[in-house]
Amino acid sequence: MSALYTIKDVASKAGLSQATVSRVINNHPYVSEDKKKAVQKAMKELGYVPNSSAQRLRNLKTKKIAVLVSRIVNPFFSQLVDAMENRAAVCGFQLILCNTRIDKGKELEYFQLLKSKQVDGIIMASVENRWEVIEPFTKYGPIIYCNEYDPEATVIRVRLDQVEGGYIGTKHLLEKGHTKIAYCQGNDSSVSVNRRKGYLKAMTEFGIEPLDGWMFKNIFTIEDGRNIFRQLNRLTDPPTAIFTGSDEVAAGVIKEAQHHLWKVPEHLAVVGFDDQPIAELLDPQITTINQHTSDIGFTAMEVMLEIINNERSNDSQDIILPIRLIERQST
Repeated sequence: MSALYTIKDVASKAGLSQATVSRVINNHPYVSEDKKKAVQKAMKELGYVPNSSAQRLRNLKTKKIAVLVSRIVNPFFSQLVDAMENRAAVCGFQLILCNTRIDKGKELEYFQLLKSKQVDGIIMASVENRWEVIEPFTKYGPIIYCNEYDPEATVIRVRLDQVEGGYIGTKHLLEKGHTKIAYCQGNDSSVSVNRRKGYLKAMTEFGIEPLDGWMFKNIFTIEDGRNIFRQLNRLTDPPTAIFTGSDEVAAGVIKEAQHHLWKVPEHLAVVGFDDQPIAELLDPQITTINQHTSDIGFTAMEVMLEIINNERSNDSQDIILPIRLIERQST
C-alpha cells in the first residue's frame, strides 16, 4: 500500500511542506507536536511507511558541504568561501566549490551531489533556479541560502538588507549634491533587484526621476566598468555620479575615466559595493558598501553545521546581517 504514496503525498494530506514531513520521519528536533500529529495521521491514513534503507543513507555523514557560486573569479566569493572553509575545518568538514557560471542547468547538476549523498548539505551563495525547482532536493539533505536568496524558499536565508545597501549608497551621492546618478547592476538575482529598489527609493525621496539610459544591467567585471564609462563619455549630458554593483566594476569605471582625463570625484563620483581590497588599493580609494563578507560566510556555515548536527531546524527564516557605507576618496 505504502509504495503507492510518496512523502509528497503525505505532505499534501497533512497540509505541510515535504521538509517538515521529512523532519518528523527522521525524528528531528524543533518540530511542534501539532505538526508531528498531523504527519503521523496522514501517514496512517495513507498507509505510508518510510523507507528504512533510504533513512539510513540519509543519516550517513560525508563531512563535505557543497557551496554554489556564480563566478569564482569574483573576489567577493573568494572571501566568502574562505570564511566558510575556516569555520567548516574546525569541525572536520571540507568544502566542494561549485561554479555555476550563471547557468541554470549547471546549477541543477550540482544538486546531484546531494541526491547521490556525496555531500551532507548545500549552501547557495548564488541562485539561478526558482525555489520550486530546488525544493524537491530538500528531501536528500539541507539546503540554505547565503547572500542571494529566493523569497519563496522555505529554508534559512543568511543575507543582508540589499535594499538598504542600494539606498544608502545612492543617498550618499545625493547628499553630495549629485542629481544625475547612473546605476549598474548584475543580473536579475535577488541581490541585484533589491539594490535597484534601494537606488530608486533614494532617487524618489529626493524627487528625481531616474533615466533609463543611465541604468545598466548584466555588469560584473572591471572590463564591464570600462565599457560603461565609454558609453557615458559618448553622452552629450552625462551623469556626474555612478553607483556600481561591485568594487570590480567601480575600478573599471575609474581607470577608464582617468584614461580619458576625467577626474574622480570632480568630474565623476563613483560608489562601489563589497569593500574588497581593491577599494583601498586604487587611487583614488573607492567609496563602497561594506557587507561584512566574512561574517556572512562564517554565519552561513555555522547554520549549516548546526542543521547537519540536528541542533537547529531549517524552517523558513531570514538571518539578516548589518551593512554600512565606507566613505573614501572616489566621492
